[in-house]
Amino acid sequence: MKQFFVENLKDYSEVVDFFMVKSAGIKVGANKKQYFDVLLGDKTGEVNSKKWDIADAEADDLAGIKEGEIIKVKAQVTDWQGQTQLRIARIRRANEEDPIDLEDFIKAAPEKPEDMFAYIYGIAEEMEDEDLKRLCTKVLDDNRDKLMYYPAASKNHHAEFAGLLYHMKRMLMTGLSVCRIYTFLNRDLVSAGVVLHDIEKLNEIESNEFGISPGYSFEGQMLGHIVQGISFLDRETRELGFSREKAVMLEHMILSHHYEPEYGSPKKPLFPEAEVLHYLDILDARMFDMEEALKGVEPGSFSDRIWVLDNRRIYKPAER
Repeated sequence: MKQFFVENLKDYSEVVDFFMVKSAGIKVGANKKQYFDVLLGDKTGEVNSKKWDIADAEADDLAGIKEGEIIKVKAQVTDWQGQTQLRIARIRRANEEDPIDLEDFIKAAPEKPEDMFAYIYGIAEEMEDEDLKRLCTKVLDDNRDKLMYYPAASKNHHAEFAGLLYHMKRMLMTGLSVCRIYTFLNRDLVSAGVVLHDIEKLNEIESNEFGISPGYSFEGQMLGHIVQGISFLDRETRELGFSREKAVMLEHMILSHHYEPEYGSPKKPLFPEAEVLHYLDILDARMFDMEEALKGVEPGSFSDRIWVLDNRRIYKPAER
């Protein structure tokens, strides 16, 4: 049985336990010596870890450790620039005799993929706009198998088993509520934007069946899911006979949903549904990151610094 979980590591000075490799590589430090840089994780989170000053023979062995493997480490728990980190003393691969339950290691969305998919598909089937209905149901049908496990990111928000579905579902729930308040919004267009905005992450990101991503595909690195998404939508809308206006509006929603050029969007939203899509996306990402940051934090205390939240330390109130 696993004894030490990532969310509680800062309560200990030393750990001896199993963790799943999220990413790993041999690097060279400022002292010109090699070290093993590995991101370890379990169902509660991830922790940066280092094994310093390794010899060539050890480096050759460690270089064979890949994402998704379970390893056992003995390590000191340290603090580096406000972040918990493991300083590894010993490391070995898990074997068949080790008492391992994979459920301890796979970080997963809190809802069943089948249930989330059914909710999203149900919204698509209810669309009154026949073009958007045909497009969204086709996209969901064509990608169902991968959506059952795919993360929404390699790291950071929704980087977990079925994380992309979870991101889409919560955005849809919030988006439909927004449409009930701002009644001039086109409900089907907002919903379609949610379903389609990140769909090319299925081709941008690489992932195994546990929702663990080693990084980005060749196309993902060269183009990114926004450009991939526009190309995909151009093909699909032409095949389905969309009007050019409707096709371009959908493409613009994909293009602008990151809002700023430095985040991949060369255009800001130019109509209300596109503006709403951006805020649905950023709201769900921020709430995910803050919820994750507060796991394991004692009431009345602050989290570690969270890089994706502008290096903020998030506070958990003593009273609610």
